[in-house]
Amino acid sequence: MTDAAKSRETPEQSSESGWFGYRRVAPEEKAPLVRGVFETVAGRYDLMNDLMSGGIHRLWKREMVAWLRPRRGTTILDVAGGTGDIALRILERIGGDGRVFVVDASEAMLAVGRDRMIDQGLLVGIDWIAGDAECLPIADASVDAYTIAFGLRNVTRIDRALTEAHRVLRPGGRFLCLEFSRVVVPILDKLYDLYSFSVLPMLGRVVAGDAEPYRYLAESIRTFPAQEELAARIRAAGLDQVKIRNLSSGVAALHSAWRL
Repeated sequence: MTDAAKSRETPEQSSESGWFGYRRVAPEEKAPLVRGVFETVAGRYDLMNDLMSGGIHRLWKREMVAWLRPRRGTTILDVAGGTGDIALRILERIGGDGRVFVVDASEAMLAVGRDRMIDQGLLVGIDWIAGDAECLPIADASVDAYTIAFGLRNVTRIDRALTEAHRVLRPGGRFLCLEFSRVVVPILDKLYDLYSFSVLPMLGRVVAGDAEPYRYLAESIRTFPAQEELAARIRAAGLDQVKIRNLSSGVAALHSAWRL
């Protein structure tokens, strides 16, 4: 890890309550702070992910939905999915025969997603719901799959969100999480730190006019649980058959599990 990254390190709290990036905050303060970040960047969210991943996030999302293999007639919950990226890919696979619920804490992000679907003429089979990943407005055992892409690290209490995922899944239901993770290749991890803490905020300032959301996102990645720790927490929430798939040498990772 670079000196710049080390100077910002916190104790390994894994993005749990009390941390907003590398800044310690009261647990009740984190959700409004995170919501503020996404209210600020909602209209440029795809650009943000392009900068964070060099555009590769589109391939990662395609891999996520390919691994999910959504079937016609199923009900799928996409959490923190406001811009509709994952929902759109799912709808393309199920061909309108099924239902996708998109839950996001940010009204601005949901507005971006709704507008995108309207522009593409996709008005049927999708519902947009403002809600919290830690207290989902979804009935028990009511969905066949739960997806969350680049959202779990932003919740205040990760374990509570995972428990909610277990609650809403039907027996036999699938959990799938895509998240930035820990680079597993020596040297590449140092280059990625350099990019994240030096280049990315500068690009955010130049391209998007604001460096702070990008600085927060870089910090939030470093305080999020590493691959094996997250897998253990998914198991602790009651989900089974946990599998990890590293993407781009661990820059991102997919975690799959089932409610049995």
